Amino acid sequence: MPHKNTICLWFDGAALEAANFYARTFPDSTVDAVHKAPGDYPAGKQGDVLTVEFTVMGIPCLGLNGGPGIQHNQAFSFQVATDDQGETDRLWQAIVGNGGEEVACGWCRDKWGLSWQITPRVLTAAIIHPDPAAAKRAFNAMMGMVKIDIAGIEAALKEG
Repeated sequence: MPHKNTICLWFDGAALEAANFYARTFPDSTVDAVHKAPGDYPAGKQGDVLTVEFTVMGIPCLGLNGGPGIQHNQAFSFQVATDDQGETDRLWQAIVGNGGEEVACGWCRDKWGLSWQITPRVLTAAIIHPDPAAAKRAFNAMMGMVKIDIAGIEAALKEG
């Protein structure tokens, strides 16, 4: 591992499957190395995939096949900034349509339980808009959405 800091994500035997999915789905993402267990361990046997080094949008990660003991939750998520509705829809559908689930306000969860925020840049700019009333309208619009609708955010900005 050449990086000083790497995000370690716990999986129940699916680290390689998840890493391959992320590498296919997100730009600047790769599976970098697969390491097999040198001996038996609580969640597997010698020769099973123990860890997978991978990169998600330039962020170094390590998938650990540690077994069912630890579950992902929304306290950790990847936030993906999208440039338009097409990119938002494509990434959302890739996650939700591959066994994941919709949550709310641009959040979804992949089939391994990892949370993702698919966040159009328009939304980020809108909720920090210099006009507090416009920011509030955009924020309120977002609160009613599951997947973010850029046209809805833009319309909320213009309402005042």
